[in-house]
Amino acid sequence: MADTTSGAAPAAGAEPPHAAAPVRPGRTPGRPGGRGPEPASPGRAHSPGGLTAAQGTAMYVGAVLGTGVITLPALAADTAGPASLVAWAALVLVSVPLAATFAALGARHPDSGGVSTYARLAFGERAATVVGWCFFLAIPPGAAAAALFGGAYVSAALGGGTATTTATAAGLMAAVTAANAAGLKVTGRLQLALAVLLVVLLLTAVLLSFPHARTDNLRPFAPHGWTAVAPAAALLVWSFAGWEAITHLAGEFRRPARDLPRATAAAVALVGVLYLSVAFAVVAVLGPAAADSDAPLGDLMARGLGGPARYLAAGAALLLTLGVMNVYYAGAAKLGAALGRDGALPAKLARGSEAGEVPRRSLAVISALAFAALTAVTLTDTGTKPLVLFTTGSFTTVYAVGVAAAFRLLPRGSGGRKAAVPALVAVGALLVASGPYLLWPLAVTAGAWLYTRRCRPATGAGPSAHR
Repeated sequence: MADTTSGAAPAAGAEPPHAAAPVRPGRTPGRPGGRGPEPASPGRAHSPGGLTAAQGTAMYVGAVLGTGVITLPALAADTAGPASLVAWAALVLVSVPLAATFAALGARHPDSGGVSTYARLAFGERAATVVGWCFFLAIPPGAAAAALFGGAYVSAALGGGTATTTATAAGLMAAVTAANAAGLKVTGRLQLALAVLLVVLLLTAVLLSFPHARTDNLRPFAPHGWTAVAPAAALLVWSFAGWEAITHLAGEFRRPARDLPRATAAAVALVGVLYLSVAFAVVAVLGPAAADSDAPLGDLMARGLGGPARYLAAGAALLLTLGVMNVYYAGAAKLGAALGRDGALPAKLARGSEAGEVPRRSLAVISALAFAALTAVTLTDTGTKPLVLFTTGSFTTVYAVGVAAAFRLLPRGSGGRKAAVPALVAVGALLVASGPYLLWPLAVTAGAWLYTRRCRPATGAGPSAHR
């Protein structure tokens, strides 16, 4: 997951979105239940931060890049063959209007609550609660999948097959649970360092393996038919989740209206080039073997440096997975506590919702559900695909809510609202591409709606459309 409680890695230097801890010093995040600070509307002054467009670009790239890219190129190749490159390109194109929409929302409503705030302003408290539930319940299957990604790299280096992969994944999850229970956190600087490590790993794999690329590996281009591109795209949402993450820091830019769109455009270009390069290398270098690879970056590096490169790839994968999972758990645990505090989840989970407290009850729920997900895929031998699709279905649902909110919160005729039209069409297509896995976010949405209807009185509906 690119990798936050919102489905993407928090911007470097930021606390996970929707956590009760500050997003950046001096900021108070919006509550996942919806009762956050009022965003600055047009014409209303807000306290500017010190972020420049260049710094914002670095944070945005760090927010979108995640552990999924170390494995998803192979999963996509298994699903669609070389035609998976079309799915990667399509997701890059979809990122343009999607990122533009969230950039416009962030510039117009600079607030750390992100999509939860937009949902509350546009549709009311219950919609904000749906967003919170989707985030919270996306983390357990996502964390289990991420742990298995890291475990696969260890297995590729040391051997042992599925047993090594599963044992490593369980060890990673236990270590992250213990670290969070003890109150240990990944600092913003370490997050940035992990993002840099991932970029270095990707570039190294691509550059070392490129001389071994063969055009013959691109034929047949669509061995499973062109319809296989859609489910491949549904898988790849994992690697592109995070375009909403920078909205949590919108108020920290010196000039949000100018710098946020610039940072967004630069980040989309950089991430697109990086992802397409890795995806092409996996398909063109590994060929049909890509579909069976559990550690594609390790295989690419081995083509250039030999077998020992797998140990380097495994070490890097473990560090990345530990760091990102720690952020998953910390953000999700705080989110669960905040939802409990606000009445959107049982009140017993509310302990630990205040800044500086450790939400151990919420953490226990996240950890238990993650281990249940790991156990389920291990016993059924289904691999990580179901976990990825359960997670991406939730992310896509959140995107649908956020983009729909743009039609109410952005002025008619504005660039952001125009961008929301193709963004909403694309998100709808991705929801359809999720197939039966769409039932999961639909069930979560229904559960959140019914829970708040029974356990918490509804507040006012969202505002009318702007102009």
